[in-house]
Amino acid sequence: MARHFGLADLPDTLPIFPISEALLLPRGRLPLNVFEPRYLAMFDDALKTGRRLVGMIQPAGDGDPPALRDVGCAGRIVSFSETEDGRYLVVLAGICRFSPAEELDGFTPYRRVRPDWSRWRRDLGPQEADDGFDRPKFLFLLKRYFSAAGLSTDWDSLKEADEEMLVNSLAMLCPFSAEEKQALLEAEMLGDRRASLIALMEFAIASHGEDGSLQ
Repeated sequence: MARHFGLADLPDTLPIFPISEALLLPRGRLPLNVFEPRYLAMFDDALKTGRRLVGMIQPAGDGDPPALRDVGCAGRIVSFSETEDGRYLVVLAGICRFSPAEELDGFTPYRRVRPDWSRWRRDLGPQEADDGFDRPKFLFLLKRYFSAAGLSTDWDSLKEADEEMLVNSLAMLCPFSAEEKQALLEAEMLGDRRASLIALMEFAIASHGEDGSLQ
């Protein structure tokens, strides 16, 4: 049964999984293949808690350890299995974005932060609507982008998906750069993310020698 989180349910300490180009958004689903011992330990520990939360955040730079981006997203472990060779196959459900206010010292092999949830509390509310969403124009551009990028999809399912699921799923799954995925994560509202997604697709189409402008 799905668990609903309020602001008071979110923890003061959050284990983090810093992976470049891995994007999780509120109410999105992110599959993970976990094999490093420190992160196997992190998921073991997270599964022992009632919340089962892990913070997905992109690293910034090449330091050791690398600095962290300004915004990440906490996900709840909703599916878990172990392979014969000891890997964990995990699915995270996006709960709420956070800003890492402070990195915490400790004896765990993985990194932990004190998350600031306050800016992103709207993530805990109902599914977002996008009143400016024009599905036919958006899907027309999307087909051109997929053609330029050599991608395929189930177009019938995209025609039926609600705007939040459609925009967020594409933001998570399309092969954008780490910087581009971070911009999509930090978009305040669904309409902002949709506008950024359109701009990224138009740029990708134009880079293949075609005018991708969505008028």
